[in-house]
Amino acid sequence: MPIRQDDNRPSRRFGLINLLLIGFGVLLLFSNFLPNPATQVPRVPYSLFIDQVNDDTVRRAYITSDQIRYELKEAPAEGAPTVLATTPIFDMDLPQRLEQHGVEFAAAPPRKPNFFTTLLSWVVPPLIFILVLQFFARRSGMGGGAQGALSFTKSKARVYVPDEESRVTFADVAGVDEAKAELTEIVDFLKKPERYAAIGARIPKGVLLVGPPGTGKTLLSKAVAGEAGVPFFIISGSEFVELFVGAGAARVRDLFEEAKKKAPCIIFIDELDAIGKSRSGSMGVVGGNDEREQTLNQLLTEMDGFSAQDKPVIVLAATNQPETLDAALLRPGRFDRQVLVDRPDLSGRRTILDIYAKKVKLAPGVDLDRIAQATAGFAGADLANLVNEAALLAARNMRTSVEQGDLNEAIERVVAGLEKKSRVLQPDEKKVVAYHEVGHAIVGHLMPGGSKVAKISIVPRGMSALGYTLQLPTEERFLNSKEDLEGQIATLLGGRSAEEVVFGEVTTGAANDLQRATDIAEQMVGTFGMSETLGPLAYDKQGGSRFLGGPTNPRRVVSDATAQAIDKEVRGLVDRAHDRALAILRHNRDLLERISQEILDKEVIEGDELKDLLASSTMPEEAAVAA
Repeated sequence: MPIRQDDNRPSRRFGLINLLLIGFGVLLLFSNFLPNPATQVPRVPYSLFIDQVNDDTVRRAYITSDQIRYELKEAPAEGAPTVLATTPIFDMDLPQRLEQHGVEFAAAPPRKPNFFTTLLSWVVPPLIFILVLQFFARRSGMGGGAQGALSFTKSKARVYVPDEESRVTFADVAGVDEAKAELTEIVDFLKKPERYAAIGARIPKGVLLVGPPGTGKTLLSKAVAGEAGVPFFIISGSEFVELFVGAGAARVRDLFEEAKKKAPCIIFIDELDAIGKSRSGSMGVVGGNDEREQTLNQLLTEMDGFSAQDKPVIVLAATNQPETLDAALLRPGRFDRQVLVDRPDLSGRRTILDIYAKKVKLAPGVDLDRIAQATAGFAGADLANLVNEAALLAARNMRTSVEQGDLNEAIERVVAGLEKKSRVLQPDEKKVVAYHEVGHAIVGHLMPGGSKVAKISIVPRGMSALGYTLQLPTEERFLNSKEDLEGQIATLLGGRSAEEVVFGEVTTGAANDLQRATDIAEQMVGTFGMSETLGPLAYDKQGGSRFLGGPTNPRRVVSDATAQAIDKEVRGLVDRAHDRALAILRHNRDLLERISQEILDKEVIEGDELKDLLASSTMPEEAAVAA
């Protein structure tokens, strides 16, 4: 307690001095506006002044631009003032009139400076300036100096010092075994740098983590710091650049200065593409882009500034767009090592599910292997969200543990969206949706590939899905043959084909199916070279983001004849898949009617019941010959 009192005394004394100075300044300010009785002179109309001059009663006058002060020879009455004042008007004859009547006149003598006014002009402006500086300086000193108005050149990096409770290690990261193996070398160097220095080896100064969103790049960088037991500076690329020109470069300098004080340590820059985009297209534009380039140049300079005598400072960075980064960032000596953090495979998903399943209470008999097999293409963040959604569903249904059905429902919520049971379909619309989804299921069941139909539902989900057919992969596949892709197109067109077979007309419900089928056909022709007519040539540009997806790559510049040939091949692929789906559904018309009537009654068919129903479907001979 005494220490706290001693620490507070200077601040209290300083605050008292500030209050005294402010009060003194306010008194000086108001003293300038208080009336001075010695300077109060009665004012009279200008006409009375002229009459008094004409009557020869004025002895002398002092003339200024805003006042005429004059003295009378005699007081007009006992006790009346002899000094009066008036407001002048534009009168060119006034000097001649005063001279004719013998009035002494001259310009008014300069006013004697007021002591308080002089003191006010010399003391108050510096006092205000000092108080304002003191206010901002004290604001800058609060919270470590990172939130003050004058601290915009300070780095906004957050320091993460691993301890036993909050430390993240490689055991907390799963599904990226290759990336962990690459980063183990960084950990070993941070722990024992002398072993590498003795043999003359040079550890990479910068490691770039690239991969799709949600794959665990930030978590992996924290695990590196946790394994090495060193401080960890984390900052986003967008936090460097602000309104003030040069602030980004100053923050980079401050960040590396702070990192060198705590070396050995790790600097992690998330979303590096915010400041590291290529400078080739800048064209010297002044403004925010120029500020970003200054920040990038400073980052390049700082990464070159580490000498061999410095304690190790490793720069880790993450991005989803490595193709947009400047070439100077990726050269040897800077970010010369790129580590791919990709979506996990089957075993990786199983391990990730084990990690997140420990944080919730699972019911006995939950099969995580089935969940891992059904979530092909999910990233680590998707799996974490899946387990959390299952726990929320279990709590909402008043259960004390997460069951298998909760995990299955969570998959559908992540893939297809929330159920919208409040969206009531008309009977004729519901019938069309039922036949549409059963058409997808029958064609998808007979098509080759690594997926099986697991569920049919006509309960609306998400923003626009009036029903859906859930296909789950049976095996981990990384390549697709031409036959597999043609089967996918036929499956997508199965719903529209069922509408044609049963109702003789089509609806707008197949819009998304047509878009996806067309995209696959265009990729088969323009990207994968699966056209016998056009040959093994690529007609699509391989541009755009590799990990963020986006629109289809634009077509290369081709002749009109080639463009027509591409369009003809794409149309041919879709037409053949359409004919194939029609033939399958006509051949299995009775099964189509039976499953559709059953799903109209139940709304959902899944599991062994659906498997037994689809087992009776057969492939027609003509469709097999066409395939």
